[in-house]
Amino acid sequence: MKPIILTLLKNIVLGISLAAPIGPVSAAAIKNGFKGGFLPALTTGLGAASADTTILLLIYLGLARFIEIPAVQLVIWIGGSAILIYLGVTTMFEKPPSLDAESGPKAPIAGAFASGYVIAISSPITIVWWLGVFGAILTDTVRTATKLEALLSSLTIVLGVILWFVFLGGLLHAGKRFVNEKTFRAVSATAGVVIIGFGVYFAWRAVTELMG
Repeated sequence: MKPIILTLLKNIVLGISLAAPIGPVSAAAIKNGFKGGFLPALTTGLGAASADTTILLLIYLGLARFIEIPAVQLVIWIGGSAILIYLGVTTMFEKPPSLDAESGPKAPIAGAFASGYVIAISSPITIVWWLGVFGAILTDTVRTATKLEALLSSLTIVLGVILWFVFLGGLLHAGKRFVNEKTFRAVSATAGVVIIGFGVYFAWRAVTELMG
């Protein structure tokens, strides 16, 4: 098998491993999937993938040096914490949609994309993760690839993220027929708790950065 194909497969698997754990984006995708089926769940993932791409491009353009400044790191932790806690609270108390397919609201596509984008791009862990990945790929390929080629290689990881949300969206679409108001409330509450948990963790990191 050609090295380029092996690299592509490796990066896809890496992207799936990034998206698969139940984090704030996955929690939002699951909630949106139960609410509207396949498309909202997938669109949430596409929003997150777009945020990943944005972060990668910013790193490529020199973000890495900027976020090494302690004051900037503190702002990132505090800002990410505030956004996630707010989104978590609103998710927990979201009213269930009408389960009547004919009278129910249309799938919240734009809102799902926005929630995936905002959650992913406001997460300090996402920024740190991509910094590490881009740095590792650039270091690993420095003898044979340019910085642009390292960026393109990193972007193939986003493909794995998208593929995971295609799978997750299909799974949620298949299970949507079994959803009732009680199930939706339970899923929303669980998703909200997960998102708030990450927000609280980021707040704790901000406090330790401030005290350190």
